[in-house]
Amino acid sequence: MNADRPHPPFSDEDVAWMDLALTEAARGVGLTSPNPPVGAVLVKDGELLGKGWHRRAGEAHAEIAALADARQCHLPDAIVGATLYVTLEPCSTIGRTGACTDAITAVGIARVVVGAVDPNPAHAGAGLDQLRLKGIEVDSGCREAEASQLIRFFAKHMTTGRPFVIAKSAITLDGRTVLREGDGPWISSEASREDVQRLRRSVDAILVGGETVRRDNPRLTLRGDFAHDRPQPWRVVLSSRDLPAECHLLSDDHQDRTLVFHDRTLDDALADLGARGVQSVLIESGGRLFQHAISGGWVDEVVLYIAPLLGGSTHHLFPVDNLVADLVDVEWLAIGPDLRLTGRPKLRL
Repeated sequence: MNADRPHPPFSDEDVAWMDLALTEAARGVGLTSPNPPVGAVLVKDGELLGKGWHRRAGEAHAEIAALADARQCHLPDAIVGATLYVTLEPCSTIGRTGACTDAITAVGIARVVVGAVDPNPAHAGAGLDQLRLKGIEVDSGCREAEASQLIRFFAKHMTTGRPFVIAKSAITLDGRTVLREGDGPWISSEASREDVQRLRRSVDAILVGGETVRRDNPRLTLRGDFAHDRPQPWRVVLSSRDLPAECHLLSDDHQDRTLVFHDRTLDDALADLGARGVQSVLIESGGRLFQHAISGGWVDEVVLYIAPLLGGSTHHLFPVDNLVADLVDVEWLAIGPDLRLTGRPKLRL
């Protein structure tokens, strides 16, 4: 296979069209599991013919959606000689839908530009090779980092069998995770809490410790527009003893979406979730589980909402002082009065 051939230089036009395909793909984040979110754009002579995105598993892939969009406004001959920009290598095998490589070759597309190669070792590069054998020009690696970021949950699960793990918390400037009694329950702003809903919408499961359930009685649900068009994420609890029968997770309308692991390690729970097809887990826990997850090497990404507050209760993000980790690939974003920090943890040996 030729998936590892050097990437060609891409024109500004290529990058712009791939950016549009990435925008299309982002519409499917949180909706397509166990499939990855993918977007596609069909272009000829600088004109947009059609665009599309994969909406959910079992429905049309992005390439097919873009072709259908093009056919609504253009005659079939308009597609001949066109360029297809797609964020992920087109599938080359028949699953719940037909192979996209067959559909692409059937309509006379001349060139395919790909963002990321399929992370499945059994398929990586196979679709590109099939297209090249049919005489189609294929270039891969356009906006590769951005395209790979979109499918990071799928890629982790596909290559390891385990879910991608995000650890999330809200803290004050001096690292407190709880305010003083009487100051209210929220460290972060309303804007940040809405952003947490967006984050929850992107994942398959939310994981907490039993103590969090007993202390805070959380719902861990998607609300309002964020709950539209997808099931509630799994609500996963690690606990050494029984939970109160009246807690929301065991008594509300979504109790069938709650999984309780009694006396199981985090490693066991993640392996179990991966075997169930869960590709992504958001840990929303207290400091002990947060620290344990990072120190054990289970966390792939950290998201911290940092509020412009000093002080709080005696609760800190990390209850002990012997964990030292760097965050790499750090991104900062202002959300209301807060700062959201995102990065990958790298433990210091």
